Formats: sequence, structure tokens, C-alpha cells
Amino acid sequence: MMQRVYGVAFATKAELDEYLQRQEEAKARDHRKLGRELDLYVTSDMVGAGLPMFTPRGTVLREEIAELSNSLREEIGFQKVWIPHMTKKELYEKSGHWAKFGGELFLVKSQETSDQFVLKPMNCPHHGRIFASQVRSYRDMPQRYLETTTVYRDEKSGELGGLSRVRSITQDDSHDFCRPDQIEQEIANLLSAVKTIYNIFDMKLRVRLSYRDDSDSYLGDKKLWESAQKQLKDAVLRLGDIDYYEQEGEAAFYGPKIDFMATDALGREHQLATAQLDFVQPERFELEYIDQDGAAKRPVMIHCALLGSLERFLSVYIEHTAGKFPVWVAPEQLRIVKVKDDPAIDKLVADMEEAAKEHHVRYTVDDSNNSIGKKVRAAELYKVPYVAVVGAKEAESGQLGVRIRKDLMGEGADESKRFTVAELMTAIQAEHDSRCKYSTL
Repeated sequence: MMQRVYGVAFATKAELDEYLQRQEEAKARDHRKLGRELDLYVTSDMVGAGLPMFTPRGTVLREEIAELSNSLREEIGFQKVWIPHMTKKELYEKSGHWAKFGGELFLVKSQETSDQFVLKPMNCPHHGRIFASQVRSYRDMPQRYLETTTVYRDEKSGELGGLSRVRSITQDDSHDFCRPDQIEQEIANLLSAVKTIYNIFDMKLRVRLSYRDDSDSYLGDKKLWESAQKQLKDAVLRLGDIDYYEQEGEAAFYGPKIDFMATDALGREHQLATAQLDFVQPERFELEYIDQDGAAKRPVMIHCALLGSLERFLSVYIEHTAGKFPVWVAPEQLRIVKVKDDPAIDKLVADMEEAAKEHHVRYTVDDSNNSIGKKVRAAELYKVPYVAVVGAKEAESGQLGVRIRKDLMGEGADESKRFTVAELMTAIQAEHDSRCKYSTL
């Protein structure tokens, strides 16, 4: 009987020690462990494997990150659309997905008609139908659609794990229908958005340009492929300060693509964002625009996601930060710790709550009977960025001191500073709005 054995070897003991240290750090950062400890998401056998549910704290994390992706895409001209979560199977037969991915689809049977429906595993055919809903001129191009929505794929149960592989997959999906001569500019816009978002997440990027090879495995005109591949590379070169490499034979069968490789805090590389050119969907669905000469022409379709799967991105980001989220994305930005029940202290806490709501600061009040040390420790375990202890001295002076989470102590941060209620809430709101990495208090 054959048994496969895997092993690793190192030239020096120092390299071995470094490897073992990284392994221990990876265990401590495991998103499944942190997801429980920080109360971010839960799973249930009654709901099903690969179908995570996000708690109020985890939902804040999801929505802040999704909103960032949405806002960056809107800045480069994408508009929100909405599509239903199921469709008749004929849509995917026409697109070719039924033949290629039929075994991964969740089937839905109507009790009213003989129609066979499926839960959508991707969004591109739907967005194509929106494009096809009216006549488009060359002046209307490009048409850019964005949607952050959930798709469903019947992944094998043995492959499911935490948030990294799920059956309900939320994509920050974008589809750009453009003229062939617009490819370079559209890709350049998307590259800029990708670079911006991963800079905010403090993750280093490099780019893989995936081209066709000389085989017959690819669909579409070869000259169009060559032009598109050149435009992809030119767009990357225009960006200037990003590492890239080219790889033949890694393109999708329907077009060349750019894969973005993000490096996390442990030096692990993850393929997350992607931009893919598609020559096949426009052909299958006979999508057209009227060109300057009055002739009907095929658009090129660009699929793009800045994050990819939101669940998978969160699994990477939770481990990248070890759950120590910057203020803008932290589920709880401020913990207000009451020293004791007292009318003056209660009044100051009430003022803080009112100001926090006015400035959209996410906060909780700890007025439990635990000691101050235990209350502060509880906030530390939840990795709350700011803790304000409110006692008699603060009630009398109206001035607040703030404990700053150590990893946020950037240049200029000072725990000895005192703040009025308005100053504190205004500062936290400004940090949220600017999405800064370190404390400015």
C-alpha cells in the first residue's frame, strides 16, 4: 500500500526556529479561533456546512469592507445594479456555465410551473442581460456595473473550512462592457482601485499577467487576444510601481487575466483580486453596440473583483491583522468603562453616548460590577481600539483620558492627552472617515 509523506527541511537551525515560530503565530491568528473569540461569525449544523452566519460585530466588519470596495468602484464610474438570487437554467445553458459547472449548482424546483431554476453561482450572465436590455451606441461605452452579492456553489463537504471555503460566496463583483480600444484605460482604472484598497489593508501586492499559450484550448480571435494581452501589460506598466510577472498558459479559456497576489503579515501569498477579459460571453449572448460607422460590434466584457470572495478575504484579513482591526473597520471602536454608579458619572456617560451616536462612533458601555482591571482586560480581549475610563475625576473636569491599543500607537499618539467629549468623538469619526492605519489621538 502506497503512503504519501510530506516533509520540510532547513539548511540551518535558525531557519528551522523561524519556521516553527511562524507556525505558532499562524495558529494564534487562525481566523476560526479569532472568529469565536471576537464574536464575528457562527456556524450551525442545522443551517449547514459552508454557510456561516455573521454576528452584529462580524456584520460591521463585512459591511465596512464591502462599502470600501463599492465606493472605490463608484469613483471610477461603476454603477450599482441588482439581480435575483436564482434564475432559470436556460440562462446558464446559453452562457456555457451549465455544461462546465452543472455539478456545482444548487437546483431549485418550482411548485407552480415546470421551470427548473438554480441558485446563481455567478453574476455575469445576469449583468449581460442588463446590458442587452437596450440599444447601445459607441458613445455609451463603457457600461460599468457593480454588485456586492452572494452566489451559491455546491462545494464538496470535505473542502469546506471556516470562511476560506464556503457554499455561500459574497463577491464584490464588477462587469465592464467596453470597446476593444478602451481595454487599457479600463484595466488601468481597476488596477488603481486594487492598489488603493490593498494599501488601506496594508498588504503588499504583486501582479500575475496570465496569457494564452499556442494550444487550441482558447476561444476567440487570436489577434484580439494579442491586442488585449498587450493592453493589459501596458496598463500595468502605466501604474509603474508594482511588481509583476507574465505566465503563459494560465489564462482562462475565454480571455487573458490579471491575478493580484497579496502578501499577509506572515509572508503568505494569497490570490484575491482579479480582472479577467472575456471574449466568449458577448459572443454567446450576441451583445452589441453600434459603432461610429453604423455597424454592430461586439463589446469586450471585463470581470473584476477587488476582494474576490468577501468570506475568503475576511479569513485572510482576520489572520493578517490577528483581529487587531484599525479604527475604521473595528466592530467596536470605543469601550466606555464606568467606575461606579454616581449621578455625575452617569451624566457624563450619557453625554458620551449621545455624542457617539451623533458622530457615528461604534461603542459599548461596561457598567458591570467587575473591577476596573477586569473591565479594561475584557476590552483588551475584544481588541477594542480605545477605552475611556469614566470616574469622579472625569465627571468633575469633563476631560477624558483614553487608553490606546498598543499596535495603533503611531507617531504623535499620546495617552496622556485629555479630551472633551466632543473632541474625542470628532477625532474617532475623523479616523473612521479617513480609514487611517494608526491612531491620531
